[in-house]
Amino acid sequence: MNQFDLFGNPVSSKVVVATQTGAVSIKNGEYIFIPGFFNQQESDFYLKILKEKVLWKQESMNMYGKKVEFPRLVAWYGDDETPYSFSGISLHPNPWMKELLEIKYRIEPIANSSFNRLLLNFYRSGRDSVSWHSDAEPELGKNPIIASVSFGATRKFQLRHVQTREKIEIHLTHGSLLIMQGELQHYWQHQVPKTDKKVGERINLTFRAMNSLPGG
Repeated sequence: MNQFDLFGNPVSSKVVVATQTGAVSIKNGEYIFIPGFFNQQESDFYLKILKEKVLWKQESMNMYGKKVEFPRLVAWYGDDETPYSFSGISLHPNPWMKELLEIKYRIEPIANSSFNRLLLNFYRSGRDSVSWHSDAEPELGKNPIIASVSFGATRKFQLRHVQTREKIEIHLTHGSLLIMQGELQHYWQHQVPKTDKKVGERINLTFRAMNSLPGG
């Protein structure tokens, strides 16, 4: 039996595992997925150097009157001192490392965009995660392009349409590049769910172009 949301749209609980690579058009959005964009040697190098050199922080947030640690480590890099605020915290950017610039310059021609900010997440095990959200802050402008690079263990990356609730699952592999574009951030949320399976460390880099607005 079909279920419907408050707007009369059909609701789907089915998860579709994506197998198509390259440019993919979906309802209200587009993405480009290139597994192996960085080769094995490059990916191994970047995983090691970023784990050692990035200025990782363990952030926390207040939830129901308690201080709760984020289930991952984070870091913020960028062109200037504009902070990035989410979940009640503000990250102040560090200056670019040369390895981060190398990665940025490699992916910008594919994304057809110039990026000035970078959020990094370090998933230490399968218990580290990020919950449903979208990257649609006003500072990102209309139809933002978000470029995501992954090094390390393969993790499930899920997209969920905000109206139909349909889900798409992409397996982000070592050295893969995922570019989200078009209306996607306005109509889809995404997450990296926890898993009880034994998985290794993973570092994810999400590049974005942000306007330097007050309170950014």
